[in-house]
Amino acid sequence: MNILIKLLGTGISLIAGFAGTKLVDTIWEKSTGNKPPKGQDDDVPTTLRSALTFALISASVSAIIQVLANRGTQRAVTRFAKTQDIV
Repeated sequence: MNILIKLLGTGISLIAGFAGTKLVDTIWEKSTGNKPPKGQDDDVPTTLRSALTFALISASVSAIIQVLANRGTQRAVTRFAKTQDIV
C-alpha cells in the first residue's frame, strides 16, 4: 500500500505541475499581453529580460508544487502507517 500512496503522490505531482504551468502561462499572457517565451516560436521576438523573468517565475511555481506534493505524500504515508498500527 505504501507504493500505491507514492504512485498516487507522483500522479498528483504531475497533474499539479501541468496545472501550474497552464496557470503561469495564462497569468503571463494576461499581464504582459504576449505569449510566454518558450523558445518554440521563432517569429515571436522575446527579450532576454522577459525570458529570464518567465523562467524564474516558472521555476518558483514548480518548486512550490514539488514541495507541497512531497509534503502531502509524506503526510499520507505517515497517516497510513498510523492507521495500520491501530488496526
